[in-house]
Amino acid sequence: MDQVQAMRIFTRIVELGSFSRAAERLQLPRATVSNVLKRLEQRLGVRLLIRTTRQVQVTSEGTLYYQRCIQLLGALEEADTLFSSHKLQPSGKVRIDMPHSLAREVVIPALDDFYRRYPDITLALGANDTHVDLLREGVDCVLRAWETEDDSLVARRIAMLPQLTCASPGYLAAFGVPQSIDDLQQHRAVGYFSLANNRDYPLEFCRSGKVERRELPARLSVSGADAYTSGCRAGMGLIQAAHYSLAPWLENGELVEVLAETPPPPMPIYIMYPPGRFLAPRVRVLIDWLIWLFENPKSSDMAVFPANARKQGK
Repeated sequence: MDQVQAMRIFTRIVELGSFSRAAERLQLPRATVSNVLKRLEQRLGVRLLIRTTRQVQVTSEGTLYYQRCIQLLGALEEADTLFSSHKLQPSGKVRIDMPHSLAREVVIPALDDFYRRYPDITLALGANDTHVDLLREGVDCVLRAWETEDDSLVARRIAMLPQLTCASPGYLAAFGVPQSIDDLQQHRAVGYFSLANNRDYPLEFCRSGKVERRELPARLSVSGADAYTSGCRAGMGLIQAAHYSLAPWLENGELVEVLAETPPPPMPIYIMYPPGRFLAPRVRVLIDWLIWLFENPKSSDMAVFPANARKQGK
């Protein structure tokens, strides 16, 4: 087996954290994967991985070699696509993950446009609000409303979505309509906590150029966007969310906007993906299309503030 294939096998072991999973993903016998790694370590004269009964640990030498392999394999893949017809018409399967509300209200309704442009690409779209390990789970890119702290990923801010504060008519009848954020002492909120980053999110309001936070008592706390909205519709308290995700219930009267003069700060939307060789042409065109989609919203409910600065991960 040649050196390039050995590098591919090694990087897949590192990414998946398992010889067995790497063998399954590469459709190779596990013994072959193990032997390739053994010969690679013998040729280099260093220990790249430490194998235990439960996991695979990467040595410091293995980390350096992995980073170099990423660069070299990425350059090879780019060279292979220079004169390929696939450069003009990308094809293949892209796995992307995003919050359920973004998938339902923004991305899926616009997919006809994407498929008209790229008919040979298929999408596997995961809709959830939880953390996804891109490398271990084989995900090409994710959309998230928070910025990753993982320096191994590229994070590009592609939009800033307007948010609002709202409540149900029943809740407002019971607790009153707050006229300012100073009136919130007697109010409560639907709590929101993230399983992805273990954070609780208080209510935030923009007043006089500053962001003010209010931690209100919550009889109900949830970890999903749909449950968050449902709790508000059931009269459990105030919530804050992107305008597009609340539009259906604002239109039918199930929810009412409050404190419009001191709105929450806009919600940043990031697209994250691994660097180097992982950004195949089919993934690149999907990312470019998503950026275009957020810059050209079809609905006024999803009016987007310019993303302006976009952050590049290390």
